[in-house]
Amino acid sequence: MLIQSSRVWVCGEFIPAQLDIENGKIKQILPLNTRTPDFDYGDLRIVPGFIDIHCHGAYGYDTNYAKPDGLRNWAKNITHEGVTGFMSTTITELHPVLMKAVENVRDVKKDFQPGRDGADILGIHFEGPYLDMQYKGAQPPEAIVPPSVDEFKEYQEASGNNIKIITLAPEHDPDLALTRYASSHGVVVSIGHSGATAEEVKLAVANGAKSVTHTYNGQSPFNHRKNGVTGMALRLHDLYSEVICDCNHSTPDALNIFFTSKGRNHGIMISDALMAKGFKPGDKFMFGGHEIEIYPDGSAHLTESGSLAGSTMRMCDGLKNLVERALVPFDVALNSATANPAALLGLDDHIGHLAAGYDADIVVLEDDYNVKETFCKGVAQF
Repeated sequence: MLIQSSRVWVCGEFIPAQLDIENGKIKQILPLNTRTPDFDYGDLRIVPGFIDIHCHGAYGYDTNYAKPDGLRNWAKNITHEGVTGFMSTTITELHPVLMKAVENVRDVKKDFQPGRDGADILGIHFEGPYLDMQYKGAQPPEAIVPPSVDEFKEYQEASGNNIKIITLAPEHDPDLALTRYASSHGVVVSIGHSGATAEEVKLAVANGAKSVTHTYNGQSPFNHRKNGVTGMALRLHDLYSEVICDCNHSTPDALNIFFTSKGRNHGIMISDALMAKGFKPGDKFMFGGHEIEIYPDGSAHLTESGSLAGSTMRMCDGLKNLVERALVPFDVALNSATANPAALLGLDDHIGHLAAGYDADIVVLEDDYNVKETFCKGVAQF
């Protein structure tokens, strides 16, 4: 199959080109009009598929619900916003709930075929339950517990080794034992829902932590005398850091500051989307046993306290927010949804770029950033 456009994102710029796709891979990249294309997208932008490493659910489904059909429906429909790979993300819950959640992801992945079945389920982002009570955000306080290597081993075994990221508060991890164990066993440790000092963050990074979870939110803030987790997310330039790009969790100016600090290679766009994605303002849902409501701006809030609980952001809208509202350079914004999450996960040898030998995970963007078409492993999704 050949697809082409006068604007294909290759080597950090748009060039006129054809993508020759065979067996789910990009076989080669050719000059525009070398051969008669199967799909000619004119001058629409063709970019790598988006990778969302922190999303809890959508379309009325949440990872913790542990329903195979819900996870499959999520994977199928998330392609409409350009997502070709995602991490099914838990929230803090009691042990039996989390066990069922990770087992469900394991079971669905056994016979899941990316492309035919939608976006690739890249694994599990295990957010909590090893968090700080003060910076818990919307995470259920009754289920927060101290970090435990033995308990985490149990979760990882039940998941079929599909936990690829864990968010934890390192200041509550005695001797940084779980931080060291997880990072040495191929799991990305991300600092989040944490009140850690700058010094505690540096020690966590020195002992294997590689990322910061939803920078600015659910963490000790930056102050010019107490730099906190946020300060270290901005200061440690080789530390990957997530940020929610809905312009509700952080202002456009804050997003600009974030990406000015992180540069092209270490900032990661996330949606932090909930099961409320795909529904309308005023709709209410249960999240970790607590009721949330969608506000007119698309954000989701706990009805009891009004606190932000997550987003309903589409990834294509996040890209638009960064470029058009936060004035982040296009290459920096695009990398945050493609190359950078792939690199954090150690998957950048086959996803996150448009290049020969890479998976044919491809998005065709309209000028208004809506998605014209998504290809997962070379399969058109709609």
